[in-house]
Amino acid sequence: MPTLEELRKTRIQKLEALKADHKNPYPSDPKRDFQIITVLNKFWLWQLTKKEFYLAGRIKSVRIHGQAAFFDLEDNSGKIQCFLSPADLTDKKSYDEFLVDYDIGDFVEIKGWIFKTKKGEKTVRIKEIRMIAKSLRPLPEKWHGLKDIEERLRKRYLDLIMNSEEKDIFVKKSRFWQATREFLMKEGGLEVDTPVLEQIPGGADAEPFKTHMNALDIDLYLRISPELHLKRLIVAGFEKIFEIGRIFRNEGMDHEHLQDYTQMEMYWAYNDYEKLMELVERLIKYVIKETLGTLSHKYQGKNVNWDSNWKRYDYFDEMNKYTGLNLAHVSENDLKKYAGKERIDTSLHISKGRLIDVIFKKKVRPKLWEPGFLVLPPVDIEPLAKRWSVDLNRVERFQIIACGSELGKGFSELNDPLDQMARFEEQKKLRDAGDKEAQRMDEDFIEALEYGMPPTAGFGYSERLFAFIVDRPVRETVFFPLMRPHD
Repeated sequence: MPTLEELRKTRIQKLEALKADHKNPYPSDPKRDFQIITVLNKFWLWQLTKKEFYLAGRIKSVRIHGQAAFFDLEDNSGKIQCFLSPADLTDKKSYDEFLVDYDIGDFVEIKGWIFKTKKGEKTVRIKEIRMIAKSLRPLPEKWHGLKDIEERLRKRYLDLIMNSEEKDIFVKKSRFWQATREFLMKEGGLEVDTPVLEQIPGGADAEPFKTHMNALDIDLYLRISPELHLKRLIVAGFEKIFEIGRIFRNEGMDHEHLQDYTQMEMYWAYNDYEKLMELVERLIKYVIKETLGTLSHKYQGKNVNWDSNWKRYDYFDEMNKYTGLNLAHVSENDLKKYAGKERIDTSLHISKGRLIDVIFKKKVRPKLWEPGFLVLPPVDIEPLAKRWSVDLNRVERFQIIACGSELGKGFSELNDPLDQMARFEEQKKLRDAGDKEAQRMDEDFIEALEYGMPPTAGFGYSERLFAFIVDRPVRETVFFPLMRPHD
């Protein structure tokens, strides 16, 4: 069996043969009247009228039958069988040329009309054929069903060529973000752009990527959230704004996390977390319905129904229910003892808030299966949310929860500049103690708040939500995820 390099050399020889015959294997003027799906949809009418048209696409398979050839032509919209016979061709030499110089994987342009074979297959009878892009590498024969996910992701372009269902994932993903924009704009939202390069990264608990700008000779960071810039725009007088853009976090990779991903954040002035939850529930239902065509889907083999009445999970109640810890009175030492007993690694969690968060994620959140809102966590874990008026040790925050996953977060935004300054000071102490994810002091943001920011509620979700509703690891829902280099 020939090696890949031998097959490649053979195809290069075919390429040179076409050039020697004064035929350009890479023309810049392809002719195409329709996508394949249009031909299939108009088949009965065009069969009667013997309408001629141009199609273009990739050859996916070839079958030789006596003095004729059949091949499958595929474009982004679908696939159709083609019939090639010297009797039909304007240039009779095209048939021999096809047999000698054309291969599976080549892009071709054809002109012809449609008919149905004896087996009932919708088919294009070819009158003219032209090479428009010669493929120098053969498509893999056994790619479909390949279990090596790493290999599929490294050569994602091959995965998309060979597995049409993979392409459908990305069509759905495009619709997911389109539906997000549609809903927010119908609600009066204005889409904005804020900087990706920042001098002070803020708006989330995460370690940033660092870079350097030569023109100004300053160190910069890739943003971990657009939050603080978007709030500055609320200060500036915008009332309903949102941004959909890339986020960068220098943290671990797992089923739900990537280092760079797309995220939506929205900020609605003159709202609180309760009002925003009503809007967010409508947003989530609209986006899922527009993306999947239904509000029910499978996740890890179980049904998820977003159309049911969403549950309201109280953070303190759920923590007490599953761990026995009373967050109203628990001490940092109590948390450390519990974590040790449950064999939870707390080596990187050096504050009360971090301990609460890791215990909740390990022992409580996996139990919360039905779609709902997780509300009112302790102030220790959320430095940017407004305190709850009923209990100042809790904040007006909610998270979208389903199947043990956190799929979005929102809260009444802290607009008291003195309280915000004090919380940044606490975060600074954590950073000084070695917590790389603790938030940084941003005095310019504090100054902006001192000019006054109206009561505002904000919310955001990332493509993790999309990965969840299509039941895939998040890295399988991005085109080219960052991979460890080959050894």
